[in-house]
Amino acid sequence: MSFLSNLSWRLWRVWMRNLMVYRRTWQVNFIPPLAEPALYILAFGAGLGSMVGSLKVGGQEVAYTAYIAPGLIAASVMWQSFYENTFASFVRMYYQKSFDAMLATPLSLEDVITAEILWGATKAVVGTLLMGVVIWAFGLISMPQGLWLVPLSILGGLAFGSVAMWLTGITPTIDMFNLPIFLFVTPMFLFSGAFFPVDGLPAWASGLAQLLPLYHLTQACRAVSLGQAGWSVVGNALYLAAFTAVFYPMAVRAMRVRLIK
Repeated sequence: MSFLSNLSWRLWRVWMRNLMVYRRTWQVNFIPPLAEPALYILAFGAGLGSMVGSLKVGGQEVAYTAYIAPGLIAASVMWQSFYENTFASFVRMYYQKSFDAMLATPLSLEDVITAEILWGATKAVVGTLLMGVVIWAFGLISMPQGLWLVPLSILGGLAFGSVAMWLTGITPTIDMFNLPIFLFVTPMFLFSGAFFPVDGLPAWASGLAQLLPLYHLTQACRAVSLGQAGWSVVGNALYLAAFTAVFYPMAVRAMRVRLIK
């Protein structure tokens, strides 16, 4: 992993640049994470929740709304970081030529790409904090264990940001991002235990779902939200860290091929 030697403190300049842009439109960016969980909880709680009743999680009976609330946070982490490091990063790279301008400075390619992934994780953390406040107000997050949602969102943001940046490096046009969203992100959103237990799926589908990073993030978020944090959360966190360790260098290599002529 020799590319790590090319990292420097300058990467935070790139992170700050993205923060400055974000602050210009923060009012719009704050609305979805605040409104979406309330709408989901009201819709599922008043609608589907009345038919499902309660579910057993770790030997504890929980209402359906308490079951899906952590899944909504985990899914938000995925969507926030994935979109930021695909569509937004692609725009900065291809249309705005921001990456080209940055690489004309003392910044290394590793600085730029790492800062982009860190910014995607930052967006995931902001979304988690905003959604967490709303969900906590509904009484669906156990404190103080619920505070572990923040470091979990960092891990999840780095994992999804890394795979997203890898896709940005190999995707020829912005329209082609519809393919990984259809084949990778949407199936994870539906079949990673956010809305129903995956053990209700056929054995092959359940096993496949448990290989997905969103499954592990959802399980960890649910455990800490319900006050059931244990060694299983450590295992979930290690899986996310390993996923990041695989796709982060892949992202750097793919972007090097694309940007360094």
